[in-house]
Amino acid sequence: MPAPLANIPVHLVTGFLGSGKSSLIHRLIAQKPANERWAVLVNEFGQVGIDQTMFEERDDLIVKGLPGGCLCCQLAFVMQATLVNLLHRYRPDRLIIEPSGLGHPAGLLEVLRGEAFEGVLTVGDIVAVLDPRRLDDPRARQHETFRDQLTLADGVALTMVDLATPEQLAAAKAWLSELWPAKGWVMEAPRGELTLGRLIGHGEKATVAVVGDSDAHRRLRDAAGTTLVLEEFAATPPAPGRPRREQGEALGHATLGWRWHRSDCFDLDRLAMVLGELPPVLRVKGVFHTDAGWKLYNRASGAVSLTGSAWRRDSRLEVIGETGSLPDAEALEKCLEACRLPSPSTD
Repeated sequence: MPAPLANIPVHLVTGFLGSGKSSLIHRLIAQKPANERWAVLVNEFGQVGIDQTMFEERDDLIVKGLPGGCLCCQLAFVMQATLVNLLHRYRPDRLIIEPSGLGHPAGLLEVLRGEAFEGVLTVGDIVAVLDPRRLDDPRARQHETFRDQLTLADGVALTMVDLATPEQLAAAKAWLSELWPAKGWVMEAPRGELTLGRLIGHGEKATVAVVGDSDAHRRLRDAAGTTLVLEEFAATPPAPGRPRREQGEALGHATLGWRWHRSDCFDLDRLAMVLGELPPVLRVKGVFHTDAGWKLYNRASGAVSLTGSAWRRDSRLEVIGETGSLPDAEALEKCLEACRLPSPSTD
């Protein structure tokens, strides 16, 4: 009989949309001790689930995606059930949770510190990821969830510093220094570079700072109740040439996403042109089967990256923006369809 699960360290990596959470987690994984098995739970506000495609599962790394809402409210019950199963099935040595960029940490911490995980999980350092340029927008400074993510954090990793000016970086550090409680550390993390020692160097701890919950998130949590939402959208593949479209709206933001059959192939040049014409304020991410191979497309704060992808299950696209800012779904779908190459077979 296996030993009881006890004191598994868990870390939250929070941060607003497009701040670089996944990149930072990738850098931490690269430093994982060879004799440890880690689990990563990725939550996305969008309905499709792109971030989980950025991680390649292996025997010593378990990646679980929970798209379609916020772990702290709409998916709180789903997260608890998923986490119980993940812990008992894979028995990881360390757990990293990446909440949605719109997620409020207080509700999630309430679950992690609750009776279901008492003695099983030990909450370690909570890391907030911040793009210094975000503070140029007065709405960000005033956004309740944005501020609470940073207030609750033990430490702050400043990403995108190579794209920020010295003035923006200095302003971010000054603003963070005024937060209470004071941060244990504020560190520049270009391209997500953060040493594992920084994350665990202060030792695991059983208690964390208390931050008041959000009324908006609390209302969504009460409305969600204990309904277990099955991952039907992710589990059922679309038919070749017939993409599945999903839309959602909550917390002042909306999402528009598609999935295509893995045999559907896109002209990369045309696809990049269509995605590039979307309004720059939108968060755009996707993984695509293209004539140049499988590619991961990521656009945040106006910066675009296109890299190779190990994902092969299907093509996916997610567009996220403030309510009322998304393009017409039918029109965009027609543009995307025009990028798809004719296929001689349906695989």
